[in-house]
Amino acid sequence: MFKAKIFVSSIKNLLSHPQFEHQQWRGIVKVRLKWVKNRSLDHVIDTDTDLKAACLLKDAIKRSPTGFLTAKSFADWQKLLGLTVPVLRFLRRYPTLFEESPHARYANLPCFRLTGTALLLDSQEQSIHQAHENDTIERLSKVLMMMRSRTAPLQSLHSLKWDLGLPDNFEKVLIPKYPDHFSFVKAPTGVSALRLKRWLEEFAVSALEKSNEGEEMGDEYRQFKRGQTTLAFPMNFPRGYGAQKKVRAWMEEFQKLPYISPYEDSRHIDPNSELMEKRAVGVLHEFLSLTIHKKTKRNYLRSLREELNIPHKFTRLFTRYPGIFYLSLKCKTTTVALKEGYRRGKLVNPHPLVRLRHKFYHVMRTGLLYRGKGANLIPREDILLKDMENRMEDKEEEGGDYDDDDDEDEEYEEIETGDEYDEETSDVED
Repeated sequence: MFKAKIFVSSIKNLLSHPQFEHQQWRGIVKVRLKWVKNRSLDHVIDTDTDLKAACLLKDAIKRSPTGFLTAKSFADWQKLLGLTVPVLRFLRRYPTLFEESPHARYANLPCFRLTGTALLLDSQEQSIHQAHENDTIERLSKVLMMMRSRTAPLQSLHSLKWDLGLPDNFEKVLIPKYPDHFSFVKAPTGVSALRLKRWLEEFAVSALEKSNEGEEMGDEYRQFKRGQTTLAFPMNFPRGYGAQKKVRAWMEEFQKLPYISPYEDSRHIDPNSELMEKRAVGVLHEFLSLTIHKKTKRNYLRSLREELNIPHKFTRLFTRYPGIFYLSLKCKTTTVALKEGYRRGKLVNPHPLVRLRHKFYHVMRTGLLYRGKGANLIPREDILLKDMENRMEDKEEEGGDYDDDDDEDEEYEEIETGDEYDEETSDVED
């Protein structure tokens, strides 16, 4: 934490330096890049789409006062859940999670309630939320600290609750516990919003700053304090990019620009400068670092664009910096992932909630084996979960150590990342 305070102090000194105005422009060469399709990350996004839909349906059933949902109640949820199949067909795929039965009054109306296995997994999820509540509060506080007004619309936070690891109905079960931290307000647009009441300086440290405090980056951090270098973003370029001299020169010049913390006031920076572009990259890097899956949908970021003070056409930043971000077009939407968060298609240091969701997914996949065979053939929840845990352990042991080449299964497509990129292509709204 002491190092982080030195960093903030150094940045403030830089901003007050008479040469700072000149340093905002370094004449960085623009390089034509190719968009590279990463099959392993696309597979993660494809898998998580179904997993997220199943978890959201689980929460909806749990919230229902009757303890079940009818096929009529979720008939128009397909687009909302980002599914490519009707919700009824989706639920029937996974009998290990969702138990189907006829309505008590309308025999032709299918109803779905949670199985014992789903209820057991949900109980484990609630235990994780309670055990890691302080971590959740810090993550939510840091999101609000990046906003210009320290405020975010509740609708935007609801869309992000899966990505941020917030509990279902967080505004009712979590926020009221911390009246000194948060308050509900009406935004200037008239929508309900959540405001941060307390600025906690110990939270105002970005993931990049924290990573440079570690032992591995000790020498570079000491050089930074002496003014000999700046904090550098980790880069993981697609195969072939590292050999391009222009790309290397471009990234070296980019890394030499001062790093502006996403928690610093940026109103003094020329909005059209290279420094502002690096600051925007830093904001997006930090936001994705706060998500537990290290990814989110572009539309979710767009809803917070003005508060985050990032450019209107911010999507081009993801394609201009393929060593930092990966932009995916899977599942009829646009998702952006932080590349350093993954190695060979697996999350690095996954959050406990992510591990629980992996268990949930394994139970989902097991359900495919039993669909259409009758509920009496599905194993009891204790047997099912034990078998699932054994298989997950075996899979981890077979996986061995990760190597450094996580782009071995990439597919190249040449797309120039210039102004012609269609920034306004709409996503499936969630």
